[in-house]
Amino acid sequence: MSRIWDLRARFYDVCEGSQLRRGPHKAALFRDMSGRVLFEAVGTGVDIQHFPPDREIIAIDISEEMLRRARPRAERYRGRLELTRMDAQELEFPDDYFDTVVTSCTMCSVPDPRRALSEIHRVLRPGGQLLMFEHVRSRNPVLGLVLDLMTLWTRWSGTEMNRDTLRNVQLAGFRITRVQSAYLDIILAIRAVREEIRADPPGFVGRTEPRRASKELRVRHS
Repeated sequence: MSRIWDLRARFYDVCEGSQLRRGPHKAALFRDMSGRVLFEAVGTGVDIQHFPPDREIIAIDISEEMLRRARPRAERYRGRLELTRMDAQELEFPDDYFDTVVTSCTMCSVPDPRRALSEIHRVLRPGGQLLMFEHVRSRNPVLGLVLDLMTLWTRWSGTEMNRDTLRNVQLAGFRITRVQSAYLDIILAIRAVREEIRADPPGFVGRTEPRRASKELRVRHS
């Protein structure tokens, strides 16, 4: 999976250009970051410009090439920002470690979103907040079908446009507190809170001790 994103890194900023008009929506969502923050799938760092200043953030991505390109943007961040190579489906952090977890077009890209959400639930403290900016499948029958057809094309590059992310969030043990539209009912800003009871996918065993990251690229800037 990391190889796909290493290849996409060189074109990532061009593809993300269409998302620039979503900047105000992202900035409004990210403004709620508080405490110790985990940002998943940071890519080349195009979202860093929307981070509020003076936060303590660990940003992860599965692709080393994405992280290499993100580094200059991370160095300009006015706060504490650490970049680390990690799989969102196997987070190398202890339980109840973060106060806030943020995803940005992450759940349409991970192979197993239910597992990724279960991992978020594990590392987020009880009552901690989950902030998500995500593509989801439209509930409009026509738009939903269009997204199904689009997914036949986009799946080869690691992106699925037709996932029921709201339902997956609830199944993972989160209580959704607010949903706002950034574009129709296809791109949503989602706010949720971790409930006390963890909902793991079948066969999943959580970790209480962090594992050492296999490869890291760290940036700290204060």
